[in-house]
Amino acid sequence: MKFGNMITKQWKISNKVFQNDRKILSIWLSLRKCSKSTNCFSGLTETLIELCQNRQLLSGDNITQDMLVNGYFNYGHLGMELKRNLVTNWWDSMVLSREQVFGVQSPHQLKGNQNSDNKSMKLVDVATLQVPLDKQDVNGEGIFSLKDRLKEYIVLRPNLLQGAFCEYTKSLNLVNRKLPFGLAEVGVCYQPIAAPEYSTVFNAGRTAEVELASLVWFSSPRTSGSWLDYWVRQRLLWWRKFAKSPSSFTASDSQNNYGIKGTTLYFSFPWGKEPIETLVNLGDKDLLREHHGNKSSLQLTEKVDSKSRTNQKKVLKLHPFLAPYKVALDTGKGPTVELRQVCEGLLRELLDKRITVWPGYLETMHLSMEQLAIKYDEMGVIFTIVVSETTLENGLIYLRNRDTTVKEMVHISEVRDFLTKYIQEF
Repeated sequence: MKFGNMITKQWKISNKVFQNDRKILSIWLSLRKCSKSTNCFSGLTETLIELCQNRQLLSGDNITQDMLVNGYFNYGHLGMELKRNLVTNWWDSMVLSREQVFGVQSPHQLKGNQNSDNKSMKLVDVATLQVPLDKQDVNGEGIFSLKDRLKEYIVLRPNLLQGAFCEYTKSLNLVNRKLPFGLAEVGVCYQPIAAPEYSTVFNAGRTAEVELASLVWFSSPRTSGSWLDYWVRQRLLWWRKFAKSPSSFTASDSQNNYGIKGTTLYFSFPWGKEPIETLVNLGDKDLLREHHGNKSSLQLTEKVDSKSRTNQKKVLKLHPFLAPYKVALDTGKGPTVELRQVCEGLLRELLDKRITVWPGYLETMHLSMEQLAIKYDEMGVIFTIVVSETTLENGLIYLRNRDTTVKEMVHISEVRDFLTKYIQEF
């Protein structure tokens, strides 16, 4: 019982979260923010819009200022490729190149009682409005019935936070309840037009469909400030690698209408400086609200039996090309620090070859080879690599194939080329 209480206290303070929420294809989305006072269509901007139309980056005839302000336009053939390349590069840099970030996908629609407010776009079934009114008492029971029925609505998500909060506890279990880790998502959201994000102003009846990319990073309260600084630096580096003039990207402290402080990244467009990305430290309020204030669901509450066994073998035998993770990288017996350093180096080599790797070596609970095989077979991982003190002595690693269950010792210098060739054959 004392052990359980100690773990509970340890995780009781581990529910800090901050969000990195970025509008995809910033140049087009920034154009949408232009107002009449900014004179968006003067000079160089007019030339840019004309080029984008003529060369099929934007689709549609006679794109007006109102269309850009309100987002009433489509991407053309070239625009779609540009957008896809940007999204792919963001996803690669966030998910495929890091050991602590995982992708999620959440529904566009939320239940009416899921933290909705007056900013959210709500959908009501037409049949709901067909309320039979009492002819003798039009202002009585019929109206009351209509109010009740209007409570049955669907909310279209304004951002991607909700999906990450919903997936938090499941993801925490997946990483052995160890912080920090991040959840990344790209998806369509619905936001009020002409109102800044997180604003309390609701522009009734005018909602823009935008595509957002979001990283929600979960860390302890003690380290959340340093992690926020880290991500600001990383995001500036990422943006600047695309720029002819890197100094066009800048960062400034900011604060939204709710008093939440953070950092906003800006780009200097021909018409002026526009925000392209916002990073804020949200604390744990929204996370706890999603889980109804139940902190126990966010903490470690029981000790896992490391000697557990299963009588029936389960294998998620996905085609190698479709398997979410091609390789699981774990450690056996030996000095922990040195083994992790070897794993980190091997992980970087595999990621450089675009081989997805599950970083099992980050987990604190040691499992036997049999338990590792059970775990990774159920995850659908094709190869399991175990680095041990044998690796430190002579460079040999343990390699297991999910499909053949063949176990062999391979020199660490050969494993990258072997896995690359194997996976490329599919």
